[in-house]
Amino acid sequence: MSRKAEPARSYGETISLNGFRFTEQRRQVYDALMGNPDHPTAVEVFMRVKTKMASISLATVYNCLETLTECGLVRLVNHHREPSRYCPNLEDHAHLFCEGCGSVHDLPMRQNRPASEIWDLPSDVVVSHHEVSFRGLCPKCAAAAKLKSKTENLNS
Repeated sequence: MSRKAEPARSYGETISLNGFRFTEQRRQVYDALMGNPDHPTAVEVFMRVKTKMASISLATVYNCLETLTECGLVRLVNHHREPSRYCPNLEDHAHLFCEGCGSVHDLPMRQNRPASEIWDLPSDVVVSHHEVSFRGLCPKCAAAAKLKSKTENLNS
């Protein structure tokens, strides 16, 4: 998670600098991720893009996502044995995996500090990247759980 967004480069320039062609399929997949930063799976991206580009295949979407990840335009987010998800937020942040509805939420850092200043790492460790995730309930599910608990307490 230590990679920062490079706003000076456009999407097309970033793709080209990494040796890839700027294709309409890649643009559609990228736009689907940027249009709704809800950490979709490849299948969810495919369903979004399919409405605008009927001829696109799931394999093409997977290939586009791999290219976008390799170029540093999106991040691959994995959580246990769940399907991989894709995050367009390139700033340092953590993820909250909601155990109620299955959604994934970005959690920004309060202080933008290197991992070595946050965690007590051994002096001989070199951190190339880090991923921080939390499991729990998103605000919507937490509110529903609280309401359910109040209702159950009133009925008992």
